[in-house]
Amino acid sequence: MAIVSEQGKFLLKRRPKGKDDLYRVAFAHAVQNHLAAKAFPVTCLLATRDKNNTVLQLDNHIYELFKFVTGSRYDGSPEAAIDAGRQLAKFHRYLTDFAYESALGGLKTCFHDSSTVRRHLKMLGSDRTNPSKKLRAPAEALMTLYNESSVRVNELGFDSWAHQVVHGDWHPGNMLFSKHKLAAVLDFDSVRIAPPITDLANGMLQFSIVANRLNPADWPDYFDQDKLLQFLNGYRNVIKLDENKLAA
Repeated sequence: MAIVSEQGKFLLKRRPKGKDDLYRVAFAHAVQNHLAAKAFPVTCLLATRDKNNTVLQLDNHIYELFKFVTGSRYDGSPEAAIDAGRQLAKFHRYLTDFAYESALGGLKTCFHDSSTVRRHLKMLGSDRTNPSKKLRAPAEALMTLYNESSVRVNELGFDSWAHQVVHGDWHPGNMLFSKHKLAAVLDFDSVRIAPPITDLANGMLQFSIVANRLNPADWPDYFDQDKLLQFLNGYRNVIKLDENKLAA
């Protein structure tokens, strides 16, 4: 909900069920405050006056209050794609020194080599879940691609790469732009611990989807190769990748 008052314009957010774990919300706020201190473009959290707490618990709900940020959605321009990649690299660089508790080991998750992904692909291809069998061939093809890519990335050393805080959901819908530059990252609900390369791979995917129609079923089954490379090159302008990570 947008709130306009004598003190300015703000955004009030109520955490949805399933994303309202107090410990995870506090962790996300600590990440945002860490980035804000380094002048990274994040939305500014406001604290309560009585307890100076950025988390408000009321009637079994968790609320957050942010300063309202004015900006525009991703316009698909090369400049915006490059800056989105560049800012992701800065995000990673600024968080290399962010200390997190060992209890956050439960946040060490990603989509790479995931039993959850495999389980869902098996469900898609099963006769019981889809009696029409229309999805069997696509599900089997996806499983083959997924297994091949997981093996390849593991062979390149994935398990040995350092973990740190990553965004987990770096895509255009979570950002506002101004004059083709990133003005604010809006959503930190998915922050987690993983190799930064997982964020980069997801960003390359999200910024290269050709989503020019309202219904996702009508989207073409290929990427915009130029935007994929623009995003990657923006990242590499800030952080250099060794051959194995680039290949992965």
